Amino acid sequence: MDYGLVTIKFILGMLCLILQINILGKGNLAPTTAIDQVQNYVLGGIIGGIIYNNDITVLQFIRVLLIWTLIVFVVKFTKEHNYLVQKVVDGQPRLLIRNGQVLVDNCIRAGISANDLMFKLRSRGIYEVSKVKSGILEQNGQLVVIENDEENIRFPLINDDRINQDVLELIHHDEAWVEQQVRQAGYAEIGDIFLGEYIHGQVHLVAYPKR
Repeated sequence: MDYGLVTIKFILGMLCLILQINILGKGNLAPTTAIDQVQNYVLGGIIGGIIYNNDITVLQFIRVLLIWTLIVFVVKFTKEHNYLVQKVVDGQPRLLIRNGQVLVDNCIRAGISANDLMFKLRSRGIYEVSKVKSGILEQNGQLVVIENDEENIRFPLINDDRINQDVLELIHHDEAWVEQQVRQAGYAEIGDIFLGEYIHGQVHLVAYPKR
């Protein structure tokens, strides 16, 4: 085995890993969505499958890493500029429980069985669905639970200039009310808002930087 060649490939693989972390804007490669998991698997397969193969030259290895890094960048860029692509690639949070009632259709669409749902609730120390004000399934498979005796919504009202309809329904308001709150805060439209939280009955907004 040519250990010098293996060492060079190890270094190149590490540099590619660092580059992808910077491109993705993360401190690590911990998956938060399905596409993150796919990226990790593919990168691991590329590095692990090629690094010990002496028939593949360093130049060929670099080309493969560059191709995969380019694909990652294109997917990220497309997601950031096209909401439909982002929705398809990353998915979106799904409301599974509303006011103590299980939304069976949403559970089926999310691939969550009754056993899975109750397991997620039990892991949070909740043994009765009736005690849950809302249960929202995150893109990474975690269930965010708000109990009946909790006042605060643990999920943003506005995310990346888009209103979260599930949260809107939980706080019993409509889009016109949200738009009014945005204008009262001095902003022209919801498109100006990066993040909006609903805390103790008040809307707290974080705007995009002025261009």
